[in-house]
Amino acid sequence: MAWVLDLDGVLWLGEQPVPGAAEAVARLRAAGEQVLFATNNASARVSEQEAKLAAFGVSVSPDGVVTAAQAVARLVEPGARALVAGGPGLVEALERRGVAVVDSRSFEPTDGRVDVVVVGFHRHFDYEGLRRSAAQIDRGARFLAANDDATYPTAEGVIPGGGSIVAAIAYATRQQPEVAGKPYAPMADLVHALAGGPGEAGVMVGDRPETDGAFAVTLGYKFGLVLSGVTRRADLPVEPTPDLVAADLAELVENVL
Repeated sequence: MAWVLDLDGVLWLGEQPVPGAAEAVARLRAAGEQVLFATNNASARVSEQEAKLAAFGVSVSPDGVVTAAQAVARLVEPGARALVAGGPGLVEALERRGVAVVDSRSFEPTDGRVDVVVVGFHRHFDYEGLRRSAAQIDRGARFLAANDDATYPTAEGVIPGGGSIVAAIAYATRQQPEVAGKPYAPMADLVHALAGGPGEAGVMVGDRPETDGAFAVTLGYKFGLVLSGVTRRADLPVEPTPDLVAADLAELVENVL
């Protein structure tokens, strides 16, 4: 059976590991289960995600980390020119796709036109980046978003997520983007390519029902909700209704195995 694990809120909170998570992953593997890590974090590079997992005691197989950056990059044709309002992980995925990347911090209309504007979480977002991104969309560029998550869990608390940045650009242009990450089909296609397809046994584990729960529905997997991230016990009941609820990944794996 395939287990697809969210990272933020399931394996870690910011720079702090969730207690017992690494041991839970090891227990799944010892039981013969396939484990993939699926994250809407499009800012960090894959190697950074892998290194962080390793630092917390979790080894990763090749192609074991699936990101929203990879999913959105698959929607862009190789050779296209993309204005990127996002972090290094988004740039990395697009460049590996063969896309010519230009930075929203410096690109101006006098520099020509782009085929697509790709937006993800980044901490350098400002008015000028908003202006440049909106200008290209208004000129006909395709509008893509890595994810539409409103918030992002950290050890210090919840902060605005990539979806908040996307919403600002959408409001300015009066256009809605195509969204690639969880819970949408482009991300599900990536997971299905690596694990079981629809109808196969699988569990999607996450802390955000509107994202991870909906993604479980898209995948055709069970939804395991953990309360170690943005969702608390006081928030229950939630939609979609989880198949499994636990305080954290360790408890969830204990209950299932």
